[in-house]
Amino acid sequence: MDRDEVLMAANQPAKLAVIAILPFLLLSYGVSNAGCSTIPDNSTDVLSLLDFKHAITDTTGALNSWNSSVSHCLWKGVNCSLKHPGRVTELSLGGLGLACPISPSIGNLTFLETLNLTSNSLSGELPPLTRFHRLQNLLLAHNSLQGDIPDAITNCSKLNYLDLSGNYLTGEIPRNIDLLTDLSFLYLSVNNLTGMIPPSLKNLSQLEALVLNNNQLTGTIPDGLGQLLNLLGLNLGANNLSGRIPGTLFNRSSPLYYVDLSFNMLGDTLPSDIGDTLPHIQSLYLGYNMFEGNIPASLGNASELTKLDLSSNDFINKLEANDTHGWEFIDTLSNSSSLQELALGQNQFQGAIPNSIGKLRPAFQLLGLGYNDFTGAVPNSIGNITGLTALELRSNNLNGPIDGWVGKLKHLQRLYLSANNFSGSIPSSIGSLSKLQYLHLNENKFEGPIPPSLGN
Repeated sequence: MDRDEVLMAANQPAKLAVIAILPFLLLSYGVSNAGCSTIPDNSTDVLSLLDFKHAITDTTGALNSWNSSVSHCLWKGVNCSLKHPGRVTELSLGGLGLACPISPSIGNLTFLETLNLTSNSLSGELPPLTRFHRLQNLLLAHNSLQGDIPDAITNCSKLNYLDLSGNYLTGEIPRNIDLLTDLSFLYLSVNNLTGMIPPSLKNLSQLEALVLNNNQLTGTIPDGLGQLLNLLGLNLGANNLSGRIPGTLFNRSSPLYYVDLSFNMLGDTLPSDIGDTLPHIQSLYLGYNMFEGNIPASLGNASELTKLDLSSNDFINKLEANDTHGWEFIDTLSNSSSLQELALGQNQFQGAIPNSIGKLRPAFQLLGLGYNDFTGAVPNSIGNITGLTALELRSNNLNGPIDGWVGKLKHLQRLYLSANNFSGSIPSSIGSLSKLQYLHLNENKFEGPIPPSLGN
């Protein structure tokens, strides 16, 4: 079973992977274009650009404008400085289908402030970085780059935005990465990085986004990450991290909007006051770990919470929600006007689904309770959640008819009821669910004919 089925989300690229709060508008600041028609053709920057072009496979002709008929400052993707005529300050060639290794001569563009080669098919190792003293934005994501992240990257002392995600980089994150004191955005996700998360990251006081998901990182989450007061988004999901979540990460004096720690081996109980100490959290993904105990009712106090994933935390113990106290968090979450997604699958929940589930706001969209041990009938109050687009109840011990509520959910796109003990007839009202794309009713005790309305 993949994560899409568990979370029932239409799209969750590795997430993060890209966090919505991080605008790419940053990538063009401080860069100007100039005609530079008087710059000699044998300038260092021209030769470096031509070496880059000659080393590249350009099947789409994206670099056809790179010729002597016009100034290099007018070439596609090239911007030059007004203060230092002819010196290249920006090279932005993202998504052009360029292939082959990056020519080392690109390291001679010493006035470069932005290097953006994102979403190509570039291979080999990272280009030389020792002379990029002015570089502020380095974007090489979604290529096929290999090798280690060199310690020399710290020579880029003005670096603000570093995105190397979606490559095949190996080795450890440089321990001296805290020398990049201006760094605000660090994306190293979807690589093959190993080792521990450097504790020195705590010194990057300007850091707003730390995205390290989908690697092979081990060890614990450094306590110091909670001291990054400018941090808005944190994604450490899909690694091999263990231990507890540092208390400093939950007990902050500044807002944290996005946290993804899913698909690790983190454990212990969740703090009872987590919703009070993270009042501005919008997305909280803690699924596929080893958390135990009760789900804190204080989560209902996180008034901006839109997505909550606590699925599959049954490896060592189970989240106990088979009594009134255990379901208290549902009552508090029903007060949230922002909540849209709640994933609680694979937690061995027991007992009946409470009537209070119907108190979730009509704008609520995704509810995942599959692969638990729920019994009894689904309360008709669930039909009050009229905005539901996906309902996951498969692989429980639920019973009774479904005709009292299913026809009310007019926005349903996915309905998973398989592997239960539902009985009675299949309601013809399902045929009125015009947006329904996936319907799983197998392995139940339904009787009678298949309603002709399902053909609609």
